[in-house]
Amino acid sequence: MEQISSLYIILAGILWGIISLFVTQLQSAGLSSMQIVSVRVFFSAVIMVLFLLIRDLKRLKIKLRDLPLFFGTGVLSIVFFNFCYFKAIELTGGAAVPALLLYTSPVFVMILSMILFGEKLSVRKIVSLAVTLTGLAFVTGVFYGKETVSLDVIIFGLGSGFGYALYSIFGKYLLPKYKPVTITAWTFIMASVFSVPFSGVVCKIPQLISSGSLPCGAALAAVSTVLPFLFYTKGLEKTDAGKAAVLATIEPLVAAAAGVFFLGEKLTVMKIAGMLLIFSAIIILNTKSTE
Repeated sequence: MEQISSLYIILAGILWGIISLFVTQLQSAGLSSMQIVSVRVFFSAVIMVLFLLIRDLKRLKIKLRDLPLFFGTGVLSIVFFNFCYFKAIELTGGAAVPALLLYTSPVFVMILSMILFGEKLSVRKIVSLAVTLTGLAFVTGVFYGKETVSLDVIIFGLGSGFGYALYSIFGKYLLPKYKPVTITAWTFIMASVFSVPFSGVVCKIPQLISSGSLPCGAALAAVSTVLPFLFYTKGLEKTDAGKAAVLATIEPLVAAAAGVFFLGEKLTVMKIAGMLLIFSAIIILNTKSTE
């Protein structure tokens, strides 16, 4: 059973890793990064609500006093990190570097948890932070005096990592009160409420229909959002969180492969070295320790 659970988590990482294929198609249809965020969260909210209406309606029930926390997961985290991530993909024309920068999120979680929850900064965490920063230096070209990634990409990429980290922080306050499926559903509902009206995506609906890109928006939500969440949650039933986090790091590797084979992205030796260092840092951070 544990092998099957691991397979679910790996499959979730693969589906998250191919997100750039949908994003680039929507960008070519004329949608801005924020409009793509709106499409993703709206369709995801619809799918999640329909899922709960069929499976377990009571899971949609929440307390009004917790709405600010769902604003945190939905707007401050999901909307912000998706916008930064999609913007980084737009600027690079690929997914490898944005995906790796997104996966700096464990470092932000570590720092924020130390500040907010008083978690100790162990030697393992310090080593992970140092390896991550070294990997970023390789990816961006700092060590050999030749910039390969623009400052804008670095800012948006790290912004996506920070926004992604906020989901874990706000989620830590919500998990004692609600099931993960409830948190996810309301996260996308809040994200939709605050992003759709202000993104101008409604005006682009005729354009999406005429270009045939509307199904791509639905696929972005179903294939690279809702399905991987369900697979990941299912996998967590028989897999500890640390192992799951390591298995999910297949996402940036799949993103890199998708960028090379489908988007014409080029990878240098130094970028690959940096990616391997960041990948190693994630494993170090999520490996069980006796400290």
